Amino acid sequence: MSLRALIPALLLLASAAPALAQERSDSLGADWRQQQGEARQKVKDGSHVSLEKVLETIRRRTPGRVLDAGLESGSDGKSVYRVRWAATDGRRIDFLVDAATGAILSGG
Repeated sequence: MSLRALIPALLLLASAAPALAQERSDSLGADWRQQQGEARQKVKDGSHVSLEKVLETIRRRTPGRVLDAGLESGSDGKSVYRVRWAATDGRRIDFLVDAATGAILSGG
């Protein structure tokens, strides 16, 4: 295929790039920055344990690495950390951890 034939495709791809980048940046949800700020404030005021401490607890219980983590509302309305974990034995585990106490509620 000649360069001349590729030019229309390249122009189309270049015009779509900003939309693709915008779509990617919104994948966490429109209010993720606000949620992140609220979570930091709750850790700062002592009503939540830090995600760092939660990950340390999980790491001691199940060696591996974090894939994804976030703060959510549990079924009872309380805040929980949902941590997706890759165990060293190849398992993928979803942990739910009480954000106020750091207690592991499920997973592993």
